[in-house]
Amino acid sequence: MISFVIPAYNEEFELPATIRAIQEAAAGAGQPCELIVVDDASTDATANLARQAGAQVVSIKRRQIAAARNAGARAARGDVLFFVDADTRINSTHIRHALAALAAGVSGGSARIITDGQVPWWGKIFLHVFCALYFANNLGAGAFLFTTRENFEKVAGFDERYFAGEEVFLSMALKKLGPFKVLREPMITSGRKLRMHSGWHLWWRSTRLMLGGIRAYRSRDSLDLWYDGKRESRTT
Repeated sequence: MISFVIPAYNEEFELPATIRAIQEAAAGAGQPCELIVVDDASTDATANLARQAGAQVVSIKRRQIAAARNAGARAARGDVLFFVDADTRINSTHIRHALAALAAGVSGGSARIITDGQVPWWGKIFLHVFCALYFANNLGAGAFLFTTRENFEKVAGFDERYFAGEEVFLSMALKKLGPFKVLREPMITSGRKLRMHSGWHLWWRSTRLMLGGIRAYRSRDSLDLWYDGKRESRTT
C-alpha cells in the first residue's frame, strides 16, 4: 500500500478535487492506497469533506506546513509516502514513474509544475523563471514529493524549525542518501497566489525573504504568502 499525505488549512473548495485526482491516479496505476488529510486548525468544512471523500483525517493545531506533513507521515501505514498539497492534481503517470524511480534506487523525488486556470502575464513569466532556476538545482517542489518511509525516517522527516522551504531541506537531505528524481510529467497546482496577489507584492515578499536569509523562514510572521489564509471561493 502507498500513502498520500495532504496538509490542509481551510481547503474546502480545492480539497475534494485533489482527493478525487489521487484516487483516480492510484486506481489507474493499480495501486492500493490510503489518503490522510492533516487538518491544521481549519475553520471551514475541510475535515468533513475529507472524511466524506474517504480520507482519514488527522487534526493538529500548529499552523505549520512541515508539522502537518510530519503528522500525516506518522499516521501513514504505507511503505511509500507521497506528499501532495491540497490544491494540487496528480495523475497515474506520477505514481507509476515515482514507484519505478524508487525501485531503481532513487532516494526520493518530485515533479515539475504548471498552474491551473488563468494567471496574469507577469505570473507566467515569474513561474517560468522560478521553475528554470529551481529545478536546475534538482530540488523537490512542496506541492508533490515522494520517498520511501525508510528514507523519510532516516532524514528525520521535514525540519519543523522552518515554516516554509522545508521541501528544500528535505530534498537536500534525501540527496545524501542517493539520487533525487524530478519527474518530467508536470503536476497541476493552483495558480491562486498569482491571481490573488499583485506582482509588486510577490516581488517585495520574495526580495525580503532573500535578504533575510535562512532565519526569515523560521517565523510565520514574514511568510504571509503561505499563511495569510487567502482562498479563492471556487476551483478554477
